[in-house]
Amino acid sequence: MTRTVPASRRLSLSALTFALLLVWGAGTAAEARPPYGWLEESAAPTGTLAARIAPPPGFERVPAEDESFAAWLRGLPLRPDGAPVMTYTGKPKWRQDVHAAVIDIDVGKRDLQQCADAIMRLRAEWLYGLGRDKEIAFNDTDGKRRRFSAYKRKDHAGLRKYMDLVFAYAGTYSLERELKTVAADDIATGDVFIKGGFPGHAVLVADMAVNRETGERRFLLLQSYMPAQDIHVLKNPNSPDGSPWYATPIGEQLVTPEWTFPRTALRRWP
Repeated sequence: MTRTVPASRRLSLSALTFALLLVWGAGTAAEARPPYGWLEESAAPTGTLAARIAPPPGFERVPAEDESFAAWLRGLPLRPDGAPVMTYTGKPKWRQDVHAAVIDIDVGKRDLQQCADAIMRLRAEWLYGLGRDKEIAFNDTDGKRRRFSAYKRKDHAGLRKYMDLVFAYAGTYSLERELKTVAADDIATGDVFIKGGFPGHAVLVADMAVNRETGERRFLLLQSYMPAQDIHVLKNPNSPDGSPWYATPIGEQLVTPEWTFPRTALRRWP
């Protein structure tokens, strides 16, 4: 037998359903994360990577999908033009002639966020902003997988403490083995030039531009270094005008201001 629900009862159920949807929606909105979670609400970055650093004449930026790592990197906030690179001690880096811009992101008060660490930090921040916590995971030097989803704190302060733990046990040696090899001619934003070792070094491909007529491509590089220091956009030491854009095709070596990589050193996230 089919039971008919009275109209008044149906109205009550509809109202309850609507109220539950409002509560659920409010909870979802409350859990929404800003894309650059380390910035305070009152912070006012002076520009972004894409706004500050224009493509070379005749070039345009390679299209990037919304919410992609490439799009996120282009939106990285920058410190004021001419800002120095500071170390974790609060003192200026001894070389101030290698950078074109400084990313507005904290370094921490310990000598942890160095080259590979900075790259892992940026990757984790991007994933965190999208709520993709289960994908935030990095291997230790001994191969142990450290997952943010297993960490007890899930707010941004928890992410920051988790990353300090990663920095203490991971580095270029582990990250090089975690990434997959990619041909230098296939370079893309988000790729990493890396030499694993003790010490080693790593730089991140932060943006790419293309000349539609010639097919030539250019790319930007980010790095931190030793000791732990501000993440910064590297100048191209082979550019006579101090441009930060690097040229393709890449020769046998990629020469940066503080490290030289073989063309075979390019890696990509799995």
